[in-house]
Amino acid sequence: MASTKSVNLTLLDTSPRSLLESGSAVGKLRVFMDTVAIADGDFDADGDIVYLAEVPSNAKIVSIKTFSDDLDAGTDSAVNVGLYNGGTKFTTSGGTDYAADALIDEDAYASAVTTFQAADTAGTEHAFEARNVNAVNNYVWEDAGLSEDPRVPLRVALTQTAAVTTDAAGDVTVVVTYVVE
Repeated sequence: MASTKSVNLTLLDTSPRSLLESGSAVGKLRVFMDTVAIADGDFDADGDIVYLAEVPSNAKIVSIKTFSDDLDAGTDSAVNVGLYNGGTKFTTSGGTDYAADALIDEDAYASAVTTFQAADTAGTEHAFEARNVNAVNNYVWEDAGLSEDPRVPLRVALTQTAAVTTDAAGDVTVVVTYVVE
C-alpha cells in the first residue's frame, strides 16, 4: 500500500521539525467582499478594467469567487482575472516602476472567462483557472510574477479582452478569501 505526504506534512516530520512558511499551515483567514455596479458602456471594450478587491502582497489567495448579473446579452465577453498595483507606487530592486493601479499580471488567476455572458448566481471560482493547483502556497506577489514582495496592497481585477457589442449594466460581487500570518 502506498503512502504519500503533502509538502508541509513532510516538513513537519523532519527532525528537527522544520518551521513552515507563514500562511501555509497556520495563519489568519481573511475575506474581502464587495459589489461593484458596472454601468452600460463601462466594460465593453478590450482593456476595460473593473477593480474588485485589494489584498496584502504577502497574503496567500485561497479563493476568488464572483457572482454577477448578465453583463453581455450576447456571447462576446471574455474576461481575465488578474493583479494590478494598489494605490501605492513601488519600484522593484531591479528598477521596474509600478504606478498606482498599474497592470502587473492581467491573467494571473483566470483567462478568457465567459461567465459574465449570463447571470451567475451560483458563483464562479477563479483562483485556479490559470494558476497551477500546486501554487496554493504562493504569496500574491508570486502569483503576480514579481521577484520580490513589494510590501504594498495589490488589487484583484477583471480585464475585458474583447469588444462587447451587447453589453449591459449590472452588478458583480466578489468574495476573495486569503490567508495572512
